[in-house]
Amino acid sequence: MIPRYSRPEMVAIWSAETRFRIWFEIEAHAAAAMAEIGVIPKDAAATIWEKGSKAKFDVDKIDAIERVTKHDVIAFLTHLAEFIGDDSRFVHQGMTSSDVLDTCLNIQLVRAADILRTDIENVMAALKKRAFEHKTTITIGRSHGIHGEPTTFGIKLALAYAEFDRCLKRLDHAREEVSTCAISGAMGTFANIDPRVEEYVASKLGLTPEPVSTQVIPRDRHAMFFATLGVIASCIERVATELRHLQRTEVLEAEEFFAPGQKGSSAMPHKRNPVLTENLTGLARMVRSAVVPALENVALWHERDISHSSVERMIGPDATITLDFALNRLAGVIDKLVVYPQNMRKNLDRLGGLHNSQRVLIALTQAGVSREDSYVYVQRNAMKTWEHGKNFLTELKADRDVTAKLSADQLEAMFDDAYHLKHVDTIFRRVFGAA
Repeated sequence: MIPRYSRPEMVAIWSAETRFRIWFEIEAHAAAAMAEIGVIPKDAAATIWEKGSKAKFDVDKIDAIERVTKHDVIAFLTHLAEFIGDDSRFVHQGMTSSDVLDTCLNIQLVRAADILRTDIENVMAALKKRAFEHKTTITIGRSHGIHGEPTTFGIKLALAYAEFDRCLKRLDHAREEVSTCAISGAMGTFANIDPRVEEYVASKLGLTPEPVSTQVIPRDRHAMFFATLGVIASCIERVATELRHLQRTEVLEAEEFFAPGQKGSSAMPHKRNPVLTENLTGLARMVRSAVVPALENVALWHERDISHSSVERMIGPDATITLDFALNRLAGVIDKLVVYPQNMRKNLDRLGGLHNSQRVLIALTQAGVSREDSYVYVQRNAMKTWEHGKNFLTELKADRDVTAKLSADQLEAMFDDAYHLKHVDTIFRRVFGAA
């Protein structure tokens, strides 16, 4: 992933140094387990741990060896042997390369999930804070981009909070699903390695033994993981798209914080563009681009082929690093978001009270008018407002079919916007709890 959209902690998970250190730990734990059950000498296992833990793996040297061997794990084991000496013959006994590669990948994905979990919690904290700040800030709700009925800006933010709360649960499930370990040998049959070794390694690394593997851990687990990242990315984009619309000049109900000295356009000095949320939309696309390849990785030939390998070397780092950056950026956007309640009020009033049309419709039906006729009475007055800028309440009061059933006082009562906010507390309790 390019540095522009990368944060150091997540990048470190995918570095060659981290990968080789995890490979060593897998091999060393396996050796310790084999020593415990009497397969290799205990002093050999101790030497592997002692010398390997102090080793400073030379990435360039391992790469040079791989250019000859054309095999990354063999290149690493060859380099490791330089540190361990004669006892290196007890390393990797009965194991296959995928035992190391797959277990390492899952460890990296688990570590990445832990960072992403914190990221989501930070987004939720920002959303909760701003939601309560604007709990009763009235604004017009829109469907198809057209004014509907009032809601509050706090409800919009509460919706996003609930969305990311679901994302958190999905991520926890995906993390659990990918937290498996396979140390089961060439075809996953444990022919040359005791299953107890796998159980030992899994326990030491905080993983669960894979119930049944082939030469690889089944890739449906990874498909689920990357699909979850794709859903989280889509939730980021939904919020970003909402904010981009709200920042449009003719709407301007909210906008990204514009820092002192910031420039919006090289040509037009007046511009204040929603560059961060547009960036989030693009980053979401990149995270989702990992989903289809991950799904296609599920169907491998027989017990294994390596068609998945090149894919995972790319999507593992790219998807997690990008999503980490995007979540962090979203938290900052929400925290510093500039909100304009006065513009929300102005936009709400633009259609002359049309947002109360349903209340009038219902009232007419309750007064004995058929739904079909009630709709006709309300719509014909609403269209005068749409097309000629008339005041909706005034037109209703002048309509004899309407006033035959509803008095002026009754009609005026239907234009109290507080009516639309009476269940805001209920929604907030459902989202945030009684507190």
